[in-house]
Amino acid sequence: MNILLPSFTLWQRELVRFFRQRSRIVGALGTPLVFWFLLGSGIGRSFSLPTSTGEMNYMEYFFPGTVVMILLFTSIFSTISIIDDRKEGFLQSVLVAPIPRSAIVLGKISGSTTLALIQGMMFMALAPTVIDLSLSAIPMTLLVLGMVAFGLTALGYCIAWSLDSTQGFHAIMNLFLIPLWLLSGAVFPATGAPPWLQWVIAVNPVTYGVAATRWSMYGTERYAAMGGPAPGISMVVIAVFAVAMFGVALAVTQKR
Repeated sequence: MNILLPSFTLWQRELVRFFRQRSRIVGALGTPLVFWFLLGSGIGRSFSLPTSTGEMNYMEYFFPGTVVMILLFTSIFSTISIIDDRKEGFLQSVLVAPIPRSAIVLGKISGSTTLALIQGMMFMALAPTVIDLSLSAIPMTLLVLGMVAFGLTALGYCIAWSLDSTQGFHAIMNLFLIPLWLLSGAVFPATGAPPWLQWVIAVNPVTYGVAATRWSMYGTERYAAMGGPAPGISMVVIAVFAVAMFGVALAVTQKR
């Protein structure tokens, strides 16, 4: 109870703050929607991927990558509040409270993960317009998105905890987090990239999150035509990534 109650309280605070700040919904959903529509419309006629059930257009190929982009944006917007909480004194009040610091990490990351899933599910309402998504695939897709969101949020938490400037956080975001998504196979297939870029994509953990999301949405047969990592390997990598990032978040929070 010494961990669960404060964790639940911080989780609840994240949701309350989110629904009171409607601009965050617009920012987290609007930007990926514009990316998906504009890139899909512009590249759509020059992109064609043969699959077992016919040709796949670019908007269909790019859809899972856009969902992961929403998770990434949510983790950025959620964890940047750590810097604001520190400036306002709220974080110092939590740190001196008689609770374990692991409760702070669990509450913050689980709250942001919940928000990412909510926004991801809102965008997935557009899936029937481009994807033949079966109801049986939804539970596995939510599981994959949950693990990806947890890992990305923990990564954002680690970055935000060590910074004291929102400007610095945005600089790190543009330099580090956005390229993680761009070099994950979300925008273009890794098979057509230069060898050095294929190596970068292969060591990028977000690559396996995008791959697992595609596999859960499209199924094994259609996913095999995309030439991505094996589904089992992708699931293991994103699970290890989520656990590792949570461990790092615990370590940086425990540091005095």
